Amino acid sequence: MDSSLLEIWQTAPGSPFLPTVGKGSQFLVGFVLLLLGLSLTGAFALNRSFFNLPIYGVPASLAIAYALFRAVASSTRQIYQLLKCISFTAKVHVQITHDGIRFSADHSRVMQGVAFLDKTLFTSYTLNMPQEANPPEFQMNLAALLEALQIFGATDMAARAAKAESENYHSNLRNYRPDAFSHKSLGMPGTCCIMYEEDGAPLSIILEETGVKTQCNMVTYTPEAPDDIPFDREDLSFKIIMHARWLLDALSELAPMAPVRIAIAASPNAPYLSLSSGGGLGSASVDFSSGRDLLDTFSVRERWVQSFKFDFIKSATEAMRIANKVSFRGDAQGVLSLQFMVENEGGTVSFLDFRFVPYVTQEDEETESEDEDS
Repeated sequence: MDSSLLEIWQTAPGSPFLPTVGKGSQFLVGFVLLLLGLSLTGAFALNRSFFNLPIYGVPASLAIAYALFRAVASSTRQIYQLLKCISFTAKVHVQITHDGIRFSADHSRVMQGVAFLDKTLFTSYTLNMPQEANPPEFQMNLAALLEALQIFGATDMAARAAKAESENYHSNLRNYRPDAFSHKSLGMPGTCCIMYEEDGAPLSIILEETGVKTQCNMVTYTPEAPDDIPFDREDLSFKIIMHARWLLDALSELAPMAPVRIAIAASPNAPYLSLSSGGGLGSASVDFSSGRDLLDTFSVRERWVQSFKFDFIKSATEAMRIANKVSFRGDAQGVLSLQFMVENEGGTVSFLDFRFVPYVTQEDEETESEDEDS
């Protein structure tokens, strides 16, 4: 063996080789160098320098913004039923809050219907704005919204109707109960997404069911901001809570007379609640004489009698049909409030609020004339 090579072997243990990068950190350094190389390649491939990259990158990142409002529901049946109750006008006023969506319908400032969709009706509910900021408001066509929501539940509703017709015993109430063979119960995919990108943007309804995706963009209008019909909750003349079905049955008894007006009277003595009307085919009245047995809550400060247009009260029959309870309230000014409680699937509760302005009575006209003379 060569003596020079032998000397190298003998002196090697005394001066071992130490790399610049330690063995434990070699992977980290290599990964950082790889990322740096990829970044430099992308920068120079785009002909951009490190100085003007933030100028283009920051606006691009800001352009990817979240929608102002987004809510997802697994079923539109409950939403459709609530909104259909206030479909007596073409346009509705929409207000989106952190607690839910408020739909308000108004007819000539003498009738108002409000449907509030609580956020518990949705599987996810996001409103990207501070709590203290003004909630987004707009107007839209209610008929178009109902048509879009009906697309999602058309299959289930058709299946329920066909099943009900094939049964020897069936009723309308059975169609509102959950079906073990519905798409939701079988676990079939189906979602409804309501999205509002920004102020002035269309309201988008994105329906997805069994792989089929449908998007409906509905035009929104500048809100007219109508004020609510004034109702003094602190000065109530009476308050009665009863089953909504009984009110529907009472109106069904009066409807065949083709009435124009309906008189509603509440009294601390029997009959406690009376509905009467007259038309071209005659007159009729429905009295709740056994008030304390039929009515859940009964509080009458003094006798209260007002007349309303029958067609306006009749417009709330859809709410009477799906609601469990109704709260009759009348204030000292004669405004009537009908608040319906609707029980939803899952134990949640929704409310529908209707307000009606009465006909001007002779006493009111005399009071106004005295005020003008004075």
